[in-house]
Amino acid sequence: MLSTAGTAQAYASYDEVRDIQIAAINERLQEQVDRIKLVKLRAQEADITEVTSLADAVPLLLPHTAYKSYPESFLTEKKWDRLTKWLGTVSAYPTDNVDLSAVEDIDGWVAACGKAGHHVSCSSGTTGKSAMLVASQQDLDFAARDGVAAVQWGSDIRAGDMRTTAGAAGAVAYTPRNVAMGMAMMGAFVDPAAPRFDSGLPPVTIGSMTKMITLRKAIADGSAKPGEIAEFEAESAGRQEALDKAQLGAVDDIIAKRDERLYITGMWGSLYPFAEAVRARGYSAKDFNPENGVFLGGGLKRAQLPDDYREFVYETFNLQPNFIYQMYGMQEVNTSAPRCQAGQRYHLPAWLVAIPLNKEGDALAPGFDASIAGQGPIEARAAFFDLSMDGRWGGVISGDRIEIDFAPCACGNASPSIKDDIARYADLEGDDKIGCAGTVDAYVRGLS
Repeated sequence: MLSTAGTAQAYASYDEVRDIQIAAINERLQEQVDRIKLVKLRAQEADITEVTSLADAVPLLLPHTAYKSYPESFLTEKKWDRLTKWLGTVSAYPTDNVDLSAVEDIDGWVAACGKAGHHVSCSSGTTGKSAMLVASQQDLDFAARDGVAAVQWGSDIRAGDMRTTAGAAGAVAYTPRNVAMGMAMMGAFVDPAAPRFDSGLPPVTIGSMTKMITLRKAIADGSAKPGEIAEFEAESAGRQEALDKAQLGAVDDIIAKRDERLYITGMWGSLYPFAEAVRARGYSAKDFNPENGVFLGGGLKRAQLPDDYREFVYETFNLQPNFIYQMYGMQEVNTSAPRCQAGQRYHLPAWLVAIPLNKEGDALAPGFDASIAGQGPIEARAAFFDLSMDGRWGGVISGDRIEIDFAPCACGNASPSIKDDIARYADLEGDDKIGCAGTVDAYVRGLS
């Protein structure tokens, strides 16, 4: 299945691939159940030794919170040996080969893990604690290949286009996965000789992210010292000042490049104010190349945007539908789900198995029968089994509420597809409880 990335065969109908997917999940279980401690625990608790149906896979899924189940004391007290042991509970490969002798901080720990072949990427931590997701080199290589293939499936942007980069300034999370995908995209779509804007902003590392989260929590619970509060406020003000300056430079940059065929990247939350700033300078669609392309990575979490934010951005930069690439993805899975043009839905390739769950995340969604072809639409908690994963378990329960359809899309593709109205349960209800999360946390506490 993985070899079909970017082709029509990659987006086959659920009826065509259903049995193959179940067999592949079972194959993954047999390969990894004794290698990934947390998966072994889940399998033993559910008394599952074989996956013969999608329902069998449900108890084997890990909540997305599993990757942030490490005790914070491991970070604050610099218990790198304990943190490495925790990583070993979710890794498909032993972590006892990590050399901790020179590690002084979390970024040093991440680097040490990477040298040992355990590439740790960190989520944004919008809920207050960062997830740490381990991947193998094989995972990074596949994410890069799949990312480039998905862009070309979901748009008319093509490898060899020799485009010029532009986009909103922003602090970018420096993770192995982001770096691998970013380099692959630049190599495929961008002219290496074209000028690139340097924002001057330092990358967001796990260390800087963790420090900020810790300070915010300390301020919120009243335990922060006056000096720490002053440091937090000074750092926040300094970051905002640097970002504002960089944004002015980014606006100048895209205006200067307006005649070029651009490759614009960004998320809605940053692209909308960026477009506003360009409009304020008197520029709009008439001034930009009609073959500009854009890579949109979501970014709507907690963003306050007007109803016409999409149209405003498109009309600012002269973006035509066939050159707009939008995808659905998450750090917890390795695969991109590209958005089609005609149906405006996110399509799942055959190796990204959709497992629609009930709100509690402990059973298949009400009304969903995996044996029936062409079902839908079904509202569900999104869960997936990413068969491309090598360095960690591919099964994950997300915090997203989705509407998924297993019937053919208006675009003509028959693969399962997700409506473009994805929401987070935490935003809808103020909290999000996944049924099995407590079991995972209790298991991890046993390590500390």
